[in-house]
Amino acid sequence: MDFTGNDSCVFRGPHIYIFRLQFFVVSCPHTKMSTLSSSSSSAASAVTLFAALPILLLAILLETSQCLDAKPANATRRQRQLSVDYYAKSCPQVEQLVASVTARQFKEAPVSAAATIRLFFHDCFVEGCDASILISTRPGSKVLAEKDAPDNKNLAAEAFDSINKAKSLVESKCPGLISCADILALAARDFVHLAGGPYYQVKKGRWDGRISMASRVTSNLPRVNSTVDELINLFASKGLTVNDLVILSGAHTIGFSHCEHIINRIYDHKGTSKPSQNIDPRLSKALKMSCPPYGGNPDIVVPFDVTTPFSFDNAYFGNLEKYMGLLVTDQALFSDPRTKALVKDMSEDKQGFFKAFAEAMQRMGSIGVKRGSKQGEIRKICT
Repeated sequence: MDFTGNDSCVFRGPHIYIFRLQFFVVSCPHTKMSTLSSSSSSAASAVTLFAALPILLLAILLETSQCLDAKPANATRRQRQLSVDYYAKSCPQVEQLVASVTARQFKEAPVSAAATIRLFFHDCFVEGCDASILISTRPGSKVLAEKDAPDNKNLAAEAFDSINKAKSLVESKCPGLISCADILALAARDFVHLAGGPYYQVKKGRWDGRISMASRVTSNLPRVNSTVDELINLFASKGLTVNDLVILSGAHTIGFSHCEHIINRIYDHKGTSKPSQNIDPRLSKALKMSCPPYGGNPDIVVPFDVTTPFSFDNAYFGNLEKYMGLLVTDQALFSDPRTKALVKDMSEDKQGFFKAFAEAMQRMGSIGVKRGSKQGEIRKICT
């Protein structure tokens, strides 16, 4: 998973594939009637009053009817809520169906784990968690879909394959019921667990989005040179906190990045012609052996987590304490006082990290969800 907009690499056979890693109140107006003066108790007044009573009663009945028919102010909000048991009656086996695909995919191509987690992140941060990342550009269209944006061009085929296979199986058992967006959320959870991370409940009920535009990608994903301020602001724009930024960055405990994203850090940090001062000299030396300043193989990759690159654990945070974070944006989390304390806490508490990561993934999975036919659709084919 790449929370800094960088790519990672999938090894498959002799080829190298790249991936990115209020309360309810209804105001019912009451008819106000002025008190009749006793001095005007004439027959004409009485006749006028009794003649007006049917009209007044009708008005009150109409207003009461409007109050009874009025929908709660939070009705739409309630409709958009997700739930763990959303498919309990319509397709109770959906999680088992998806799990059968992800387990087989992980066994055949373990890199599918980091690839799919990254795919989920890229989907949620652009247009919300609506599977718009899976939509292909229409032939002949001048408007490119999200997946064809520069930041997404190297997303791993294995990630897309995982979702398409799961969707095909689910569609054969529960046709027209399960969204691609929910399948992506379930698959990401499964791969976290298969790689050694936590298993957590996934709330469901997302609909698939109809809008997928490459032009909306760049401004909604972190950059390789993003500052901590920029990262915090970006996450805040998605309803996520500083803690979420740190915890979700822990997904860099698995996956790889290409040399192009660290060249400046190890050779010419901020135009100084020297490596960054906040990188362990031993790591810098090792990286230089794999990543020459010029003319290197663009397919060469290095792990985000140099100690346990294939295991989902909390070693990523311990590496930051030793100045062995791979990317500038990784190491910056230990340098900034707003994030340093949590990095230290997570490096010492694996189970604490797992719990926090599960909760952060659930929050991220609720970004911009679509509900109902006015907002989205249930696609039979994800692409």
